Amino acid sequence: MPKRFLAAVLVVAFGAGSSGQTRTSVPRTPWGHPDLQGRWTTATVTPLERPVEFGAKEFFTEQEAAEYSKTALERFLAAINFTEEAAISGEFEPGVWVEERGIVPTRRTSLIIGPTGRIPALTPGAQARANARNAQRKQNPDDGPEARTLLERCLVFPTGGPPLLPSVGYNSHHQIVQTPTYVVVYTEMGSAVRVIPLDGRQHLPDGVRQWQGDSRGHFEGETLVVEATNFNDKVQFRGSSENLRLVERFQRVDRDTIIYRVTASDPTSWTDSWTAEVPMRRFDEMLYEFACHEGNRGLANILSGARAMEKVQ
Repeated sequence: MPKRFLAAVLVVAFGAGSSGQTRTSVPRTPWGHPDLQGRWTTATVTPLERPVEFGAKEFFTEQEAAEYSKTALERFLAAINFTEEAAISGEFEPGVWVEERGIVPTRRTSLIIGPTGRIPALTPGAQARANARNAQRKQNPDDGPEARTLLERCLVFPTGGPPLLPSVGYNSHHQIVQTPTYVVVYTEMGSAVRVIPLDGRQHLPDGVRQWQGDSRGHFEGETLVVEATNFNDKVQFRGSSENLRLVERFQRVDRDTIIYRVTASDPTSWTDSWTAEVPMRRFDEMLYEFACHEGNRGLANILSGARAMEKVQ
């Protein structure tokens, strides 16, 4: 992960920016498309799913939003079993490793839109797949690198995209470049690059499967619409399968804001489709290479430690 020693405070509790707002003058490219180019951040403390303790509460009051933002860092550190040693090293010092953020301007209690604010239940088949994966990992977790998670192996990152959802603590940054026939989205998390054709070509054949799927885009008025299919069976985004289909919408609403909305569907994994919305705010810092394996000894140490334990058992 890049070390952002600039104490940049990425506060996302900004003013109006919802998809229903009145648009001001939106920049355009020389060929007439809405100009989506630049560096953008989706950083926010608003969770993807509504916490169960909020029940049916879809929106915060202004006071509740301020309080939730204030305590977000403490909740994150508790969730990752933050230690005194990490505090001494400064590993999770706000403004360095963990970005300080606010909630989305709509004050929603989740990025997922809808009365429940949560991802629909897994189908019986998806639950069976998840149970089988968990059982396999528990049975032989240290047999070799293939038995470890894709994240530990630097193969897949939770927010490398698509979809372009915020990470828990850092690197929720993207750069968009456009030409008349392509849109390129570079994501800092995992240094993921996605090239999206706009020329009307068909998706890849069904037998061709990719880590980031296969994206095809077109403009509907002021909105870039991107359909991503052809995922492989290893990604398993929130329990999904290779049948995952994403429809992303990028709508620039003013100089500093793109409203990003994504609808995910997979009838073999969820009982219904679901939609999330997050503002992408202009980001004035640089994006850096995410060199996951540079100096990374975690995976090697896990496996060598397992071999050492085997010798004494």
